[in-house]
Amino acid sequence: MSKILIVAEHDGARLNPSTAKCVTCAAKVGGTIDLLVLAASGADVAAQAAALAGVGKVLLAESAANAEPIAAVLAPQVAKLAAGYTHVFGPSTTFGKDLMPRVAALLGVGQVSDVSAVEGAHVFKRPIYAGNAVATVEVPADAVVVATVRVASFEAAGQGGSAAVEKADAGVAAPTHTRFVSRSGATTGRPDLQTAGRVVAGGRALGSADGFKIIYSLADRLGAAVGASRAAVDAGYVPNDLQIGQTGKIIAPELYIAIGISGAIQHMTGIKDARTIVAINKDGEAPIFEAADIGLVGDLFSIVPEFEKQLGG
Repeated sequence: MSKILIVAEHDGARLNPSTAKCVTCAAKVGGTIDLLVLAASGADVAAQAAALAGVGKVLLAESAANAEPIAAVLAPQVAKLAAGYTHVFGPSTTFGKDLMPRVAALLGVGQVSDVSAVEGAHVFKRPIYAGNAVATVEVPADAVVVATVRVASFEAAGQGGSAAVEKADAGVAAPTHTRFVSRSGATTGRPDLQTAGRVVAGGRALGSADGFKIIYSLADRLGAAVGASRAAVDAGYVPNDLQIGQTGKIIAPELYIAIGISGAIQHMTGIKDARTIVAINKDGEAPIFEAADIGLVGDLFSIVPEFEKQLGG
């Protein structure tokens, strides 16, 4: 029987929704599912993890060294605590992409990246070629499966669980070659791009960073996260942490509004799991309209303010 360990992603106070989606993926494998919370003080996060349906046990590894999610610090602990498990899963987010390859290396196995479907305990599907093809990957039956889960492909596990929380100690000394210096990043108050239910994104057609302000305005009115195409990022309109697509973030919101985005294949890879896509573009032949549920052809600088006006408030 499979015994699965999921490394929980959190910010020190709240469990990231990506973890609940990893639980859904693990449930399709079958077997027991345990969650590992690595934190400086993680009782609240562990309690949230314990409430997820399908979780059998939560391991809480507390250490001052775990205050920041540094892969070089966390990976040795995960590898040590993974003893006895057949599978080790993490989300295919910035956190998981940083951490899980190190875990796989320490365990001496290859990693299965971006699992989008489970065919069996050791057989998985994952997108390749910018999502234009799907590969079936089989892991040797005698090897530990280390994988990142494409969270856009799975619904979040529900609540109602009552798993026990156990203290865990990996007994691994913190590395001396890596240390946390500082953290910098914009605090917008908007939802996280990778987990938001609504996303408003802009492309190169916005023309400038100043032009991008209408994206922020509409997003704030809708309570949405803000995203961008690679072209907008490369042009310097927005920081690269807002990039959506093959080389950016993969998202699966309930509503995705693409404004001034042509729909290059690399961008479409990042939004193909969105439930409803609305496209606004002056080019009626733009590829984005092929995927859009609702399309508006026209000048975005006229349409978007009118759209916002119609929202009222």
